[in-house]
Amino acid sequence: MKKIIELLEQLVLSYPDKLAGISADEFSVKSSPEKWSKKEELGHLIDSAHNNLRRFIVGQYEANPKIVYDQNFWVPVANYQHQSSTNLITLWKLINLQICEVLKSMPEKNYSKAVDTGKGTIELHSLEWLAEDYVKHAQHHLHHILELETIPY
Repeated sequence: MKKIIELLEQLVLSYPDKLAGISADEFSVKSSPEKWSKKEELGHLIDSAHNNLRRFIVGQYEANPKIVYDQNFWVPVANYQHQSSTNLITLWKLINLQICEVLKSMPEKNYSKAVDTGKGTIELHSLEWLAEDYVKHAQHHLHHILELETIPY
């Protein structure tokens, strides 16, 4: 878990400045009505952070809680397209710093506790697996937003 936390901290400390370098126009461009803008994609990462923060906390005290995330509902409802890029970058950074704190304080005995993330099915994942997957997911989208080398997810 230590390596996962260190990688997430690196992302949180280095990516906000890179994201802030994207112009407001570029952040808002949608290649088509059904595709997300960079702003909405960052919003998706905020939503993912909200859901995973809840998983990392609730998963420590409830047996197999079901916490699912419907990205196609959350992104438009949160209205990221019409929010300030600066505010979104700050929110992404702050919620991820909180995730780092929760992961740092998590007792090792809780790493193997499971959360059900399945939509209509049961998909149990350990908190440690969820943390590793969360960081890979964040890297994948951050690289897409910044047009860096693709990170498979």
